[in-house]
Amino acid sequence: MVECLWPSGKTPKMRHGKKVNHLGRKSAHRKAMLANMACSLIEHKRIKTTVAKAKALRKYVEPLITKSKDDTTHSRRVVFSYLKNKEAIKELFGDISNKVADRPGGYTRILKIGNRLGDNAEMAIIELVDYNEFAPGKAGESGSKRRRRRKKKSGGATPAPQAAAVVEEVEEVVEQTEDAVDEASEAVEESEEGTEEEDSKES
Repeated sequence: MVECLWPSGKTPKMRHGKKVNHLGRKSAHRKAMLANMACSLIEHKRIKTTVAKAKALRKYVEPLITKSKDDTTHSRRVVFSYLKNKEAIKELFGDISNKVADRPGGYTRILKIGNRLGDNAEMAIIELVDYNEFAPGKAGESGSKRRRRRKKKSGGATPAPQAAAVVEEVEEVVEQTEDAVDEASEAVEESEEGTEEEDSKES
């Protein structure tokens, strides 16, 4: 029996139990890409990429953020061996480590934003949780006691933070309009009741 060989001369193997997404790249290319994306995330606090890359980046960058909580020479050297960018190290061990000091993990959030037009790839925004000003509990802390309607759950993608703010403003305008309509309808009903009473008195 002749054994089937691939062009490399090795027999093909199945990926049993391998949980790492290779992202269609050789290991050196994958590491360089993740390091570059991690530096961009640290610098800009929010980047847009595909869902697969965002999930791989989350596994790559979160241990580095945990490492930055211990600001020692050894920690800086370990993180530098991954990122290889002095400006990113400075930002990570400075502002970011102070922001996430009390957070026990879960430093990033992935927001799905729909599919890309060219190849229909599923896109997402990955951001640092502590830098999102539109996050629940941060936006809407103005103390308004107006009643809010419950939002219906939809199976669609989560909107971007800017879109969420616009949606909230639109909902407020809709609520104000509904209140005005209710007041007008009550006034009309009262006037109709008054005319009915006058007609009954005349008769």
